[in-house]
Amino acid sequence: MNLPNITHTNVDVFLNREDIILETIAQIMKDFGLFGVEIHFSGHIDEAYHELHQQLIEQIDTLLINNSDLLMSILYQVDISDRDIARTQADFPRYNQVEVIAHQIIFRDLKKVLFRRYFSGKR
Repeated sequence: MNLPNITHTNVDVFLNREDIILETIAQIMKDFGLFGVEIHFSGHIDEAYHELHQQLIEQIDTLLINNSDLLMSILYQVDISDRDIARTQADFPRYNQVEVIAHQIIFRDLKKVLFRRYFSGKR
């Protein structure tokens, strides 16, 4: 397995295996769970990206209104910077800022999963 070349525009290429999808979802749940924010997954693999994206949009909207400090802590935990958000916004000009942040969270946690698999030799 080569080091994955993941970009914002090719996320779906890497979300083609159930084990990678489930590990990415588990990582998102873990990152949010550290701050008491629950993320749920229905188990429908084919709709995983859309389901997570929508759920993250709702959570991010709520956090922006009620507790932006908590949102900033979550973004720090996930390892997302303002620069990352700006780059994603450029790749997805039709997304609003909340949609961009939600996509960036999925992208970053997928990247963590793929890199962990690469460095552990897991395919």
